[in-house]
Amino acid sequence: MKRALLLGGTGDALIIARGMTKPHIYSIAGLARVPTDLACDVRVGGFGGVPGLIDYMSANEIALVVDATHPYAAQMSRHAREACTRADVPLWAVRRPAWQPQPGDDWREAADWNGIVERIARFHRPLFTLGREPLAHLSEIPASQRWTVRCLDPHEGNARADIVDARGPFDIAGERALFDSARIDVVVSKNSGGKATEAKLTVARERGLPVVMLARPALPPADREFDDPASARDALLAYDFNLQ
Repeated sequence: MKRALLLGGTGDALIIARGMTKPHIYSIAGLARVPTDLACDVRVGGFGGVPGLIDYMSANEIALVVDATHPYAAQMSRHAREACTRADVPLWAVRRPAWQPQPGDDWREAADWNGIVERIARFHRPLFTLGREPLAHLSEIPASQRWTVRCLDPHEGNARADIVDARGPFDIAGERALFDSARIDVVVSKNSGGKATEAKLTVARERGLPVVMLARPALPPADREFDDPASARDALLAYDFNLQ
């Protein structure tokens, strides 16, 4: 039986997945929280690169792939594009619009980790909302700084870093409290887009704090692209797999 394969691990993907039933498949990486309330099949783990994804699609009669991964999961998106091209399987993608600076914002773009370090050098209390990447650099924190790192899973900090394990959505009141308690003077963020984690930008704007924004990676084109998950879900529900 022909199936759709939804590549997820994001809130957008869950909106689509909750409209899916068996035999369609929702696939997430091992770090993502595994949902238990879905009517479709759920797969956890990697594929083993492009060859593994092609083999998986062939073995499971995948007739459509929907890429709803994070905007910064560029490698997975590239693998999906190459695998679908080689297997002649249509690829759809949810391309969440990036945040745009508002009046009063002070955004400073960085291309990579070295650029981030350069841009926060004169600040003392950065808040990192990049996921796990800063955890690899805790031994490099300058004596003039104390980091607050927010990521999904608990992790041990050190004398110069506080690790906050939390999952969005985050509201403005909670972000204000975090900024106050940690005495944040600069925010480091991915330009993820969406409402779930946008409140930190509002608080930074209120307080006149700079935001160092990690540049979005370039993503490959899909055969059909959506800027919101509800539209992708509705199109998937209307898709005629018998014609594939």
